Amino acid sequence: MRPAVFLDRDDTLMEANSLPAPPPPAAPGDVIDPALVRLLPGAREACAALKRAGFALVVVSNQGSVARGGATTAQVDRVNARLASLLGDSVIDAFYYCPFHPRGNVPAFTMEHPWRKPSPGMILAAAEDLSLVLARSWLVGDAGRDIQAGIAAGIDPSRCLRVGPAMSITQAMETILGSARH
Repeated sequence: MRPAVFLDRDDTLMEANSLPAPPPPAAPGDVIDPALVRLLPGAREACAALKRAGFALVVVSNQGSVARGGATTAQVDRVNARLASLLGDSVIDAFYYCPFHPRGNVPAFTMEHPWRKPSPGMILAAAEDLSLVLARSWLVGDAGRDIQAGIAAGIDPSRCLRVGPAMSITQAMETILGSARH
C-alpha cells in the first residue's frame, strides 16, 4: 500500500477559469476541448517529482458540465487524455471524475452523488481501487470543496493544500516532498 497525492484538475494542474467561456450550456471554467488544455506553470515538473518520490498521482475532478449538457463523458475523457499526455505518459495513475450535478438538465446525471466534492467518494474509491494509504496521502486543489473532500476522506487537514495566489503547484510539491524527507 502506498501513499497518493490526489489532485484537482481545473485550475490546479491546468488552466480553466482564465480560458474563454465555452458555448452554453457549458459554463465558464468548463474545459471541453482538448485543444485548450494548458498546463499551469510548474505542473509537469511537480507531478514528475512527486511520482519519482513514490506517490501515486490521482486526479479527482467535479465535471458538472456533463449534467448540464455542456459536455459529454467522451469529451471529459479526451480532455483528461490530453492532460495526461502533457504531464507525461504514465505520470497520472488514474483519473476519477464526477459527471453528476443536482441542478443539471441531463436526467441521467442530474442528482447529488457521493463522488461530487466536497463529498469524499472519488478519493475513497481510488484508495480502494489502487490500494492507497490515506493516512500518508495528500490532496492538492484550488477550492474549499477540494480541501473538504480530502478531510472527509480521512486525509489530515495539514496534508490538504490549497493552490492559488498564495501557493503554486510547485510550492505544494515542495511542501509534500519536504514532509516526506522528515
